[in-house]
Amino acid sequence: MDDYRTIADEIATSIAEGRLRPGEQLPTQRAFARRRGIAGSTAGRVYRDLVRRGLVVGEVGRGTFVRAGRGTPGAGVPLAEPADAPVDLELNYPVVPEQSALLATALAPMLRADALDAALRPVGAPGTSAARELFAALASGPGAWRAAAADVLFAANGRQAVAASLAALVPPGRRLGVEALTYPVVKAVAQRLGITLVPLPVDEAGLLPDALAAVHRATPLHALYLQPRLQNPLGATLAPERREALASELRRLDLPVVEDAIWSFLQPGTPPLAALAPERCILVDSLSKRLAPGLTTGFAVVPAALRDSVTAALRSGGWTPSGFALEAAVRWIADGTVGTVQAAKRADATERQLLARRSLAGQTLRSDPCSYYVWWELPAAWRAETFVAAAAREGIAVTPGSAFAVGARTTPSAVRVALASPPLPVLVRALDTLLRVARSAPDDLLDRRPSG
Repeated sequence: MDDYRTIADEIATSIAEGRLRPGEQLPTQRAFARRRGIAGSTAGRVYRDLVRRGLVVGEVGRGTFVRAGRGTPGAGVPLAEPADAPVDLELNYPVVPEQSALLATALAPMLRADALDAALRPVGAPGTSAARELFAALASGPGAWRAAAADVLFAANGRQAVAASLAALVPPGRRLGVEALTYPVVKAVAQRLGITLVPLPVDEAGLLPDALAAVHRATPLHALYLQPRLQNPLGATLAPERREALASELRRLDLPVVEDAIWSFLQPGTPPLAALAPERCILVDSLSKRLAPGLTTGFAVVPAALRDSVTAALRSGGWTPSGFALEAAVRWIADGTVGTVQAAKRADATERQLLARRSLAGQTLRSDPCSYYVWWELPAAWRAETFVAAAAREGIAVTPGSAFAVGARTTPSAVRVALASPPLPVLVRALDTLLRVARSAPDDLLDRRPSG
C-alpha cells in the first residue's frame, strides 16, 4: 500500500503543474480511497496532509477544493509579504501624499550626531517615560477613558505585541477564543505557540456574548483575541450595548482578552473595550497603519497584574522595540504629525470606500463607511479560491475568505478586498475588472489567456 505522504506528493505535483486547477473539487474521501485501492483512513490522512500544506481547503457539507497555488496571492499564510501581482488588493498599506514630507521634518533633528547616538541605543519593553506618556494618550483617543502611562509596553511592531500578549496569557495546548473570521496572522502565531483557536459566533454587530458563554461552558477558554472596532475582515464595530454586555460577560467568566485596535484610528469616537474592562484587557496597537509599516512601533496597554508576564514574553521573543523607531515615533506624536496623517487617512479611507461601493454596486458587500477593506460574498457560480486565481490572471491580488476562517465550518465563499495600497485610478480600474470577473463564468476565465 502506498504511504499516504507519497500519494499526497503526487496530488501536490498535479496542483503545482496545473493539472488540478484552483477551485477544482477533489473526489470525496470514500471515492478517492476506492480509486486508489487504499483504506478510507489512509485517504483521510492524505487529505489532512494536503490541508496542512495549504494546498486544499475542506468545507463541511461541500467537499475539498484546490486552493490558489503557492505562487499565487492568497495561498498559504497570507498578509505577510506584498503580493507579486501588479495591483495589490490583498495587503493594506495606506499612504497619503503629504505624509513623507511630514515624517521627514520630524526626523531631520534626529540625524545630528548627539541625537542619533541616543536613538541608536537599545531600549527595553518599557521604552522611555516620554514614550509611555505619549502612547498612552494615543491609545486613549478623544473619549473619557485614559490609559495609564505605567501600563504601556513596546514591541517592534503590532504583530509582535499580539504574539507576546498571547504567549503571556495562553499556555501551549490551551484554548483561545477568536471571532469565527479572524486576522490570519493570529492563526499563524497560535500555531507556532501551540495554542488551539476556538471560533466564536458573530452576527452583523460582532461577537455574541451569550454564544461566548456557551462555548466557555462546554470547554473552558483561557483567553480571547478580538477586534471590537472595524473588525478585519468584516468591518463590524461593537455597538455600545453589545460592548457593555461583552465586558460584563468577561468579568463573569473571569476571562482576559487581547483587544487589537490596529484600525481604531479610523473611528476615533468609539471607545475601546478596555475602557469598560481595563483590568482584563490588553489593548494592542501600532503605528504601521497610522503612518507606515517600514518604520513602525507596536505597543500594548497592559493591566498591572499582567505586565510582568507580557514584559517577559517580549524579552524572550526578541520582540522589544528599536530605539530609533521609538524615538521617531515620539517626535511624530509630539509635533502633531501622527494626528495630521491620521486625519488625512480617515478622509482617504472614506473616499476609497465610496469608490468601492460604486464600482461593485449590486454585489453582496460588508464593510464600514470608514474602513479600508470590503468583504465580498461572491456570486453563486464562484468559489473563493477560483475567484482569487481568476483575479491573479488579471494581475490583481485579493484574499480568499478561507485565510480568515477558523475551522472548516466557517469557510465562506467570499474574498476580502483591501482598498488602501494602489493609487485611486488604479483602484477603480481594478475594481471594475473584478466586477467583470465576477459576472463571467469561472471556466471561461480560467481557460483563456490572461489579459494585458
